Amino acid sequence: MSIEAQISKSIGAHGLWKQRILSAIDTGKSDWTPDVVRQDCNCDFGKWLGSADAEVKVSPHYAKVKGLHSDFHKVAASVLEMALAGRKEEATAAVGSSSEYANISTNLTREMMDWKKNAN
Repeated sequence: MSIEAQISKSIGAHGLWKQRILSAIDTGKSDWTPDVVRQDCNCDFGKWLGSADAEVKVSPHYAKVKGLHSDFHKVAASVLEMALAGRKEEATAAVGSSSEYANISTNLTREMMDWKKNAN
């Protein structure tokens, strides 16, 4: 799969993760545990980043995306912990527009889009 296609797929998957977190906040339930979510190597994008070849790793975007992706998983796991513990208000605030979660999520998506645009 090309870098552009992988990144497009990953942007979509990132959106799905954000919906899963919101659903967990709403219901207090998830098919995922915080420990699994915290590990950035369990999702398809994390697996791709971890096994990327030298052509991918030399991109100036690679290290930044890898770091932001890891940070996203950590903060998403923290929010999931709150949601599963019934701390709905705290979890809702933790995904608010000025939250660390929102900031990392936005920066990750932006960096992936920049990488995709410059991958040619």
